[in-house]
Amino acid sequence: MNIEEYAEILKALGHPVRLKIVCGLMRKDNCSVNIMAEKLNISQPVVSQHLNVLKNAGIIAGYRKMNRVCYRLENDKVRQIIRILGEELCEQL
Repeated sequence: MNIEEYAEILKALGHPVRLKIVCGLMRKDNCSVNIMAEKLNISQPVVSQHLNVLKNAGIIAGYRKMNRVCYRLENDKVRQIIRILGEELCEQL
């Protein structure tokens, strides 16, 4: 990856809600929008907007599971970035 690609990833991670989503997906292999909205205590449309930013940055991917869409962390570089920042980052959230 070049510096521009890292900058795009960091920009996508640069919002507290998106960081919480990524941390949650590191702990749990996949999750639906409704569960995320409930855990984060924000509306489903707001979660969907944040998921779109993460998806467009190539950080997460969505897939169908029965009648709902679930998301999973797809980018190993993001896993490394979060680990470098420290596990306590996600524990705070």
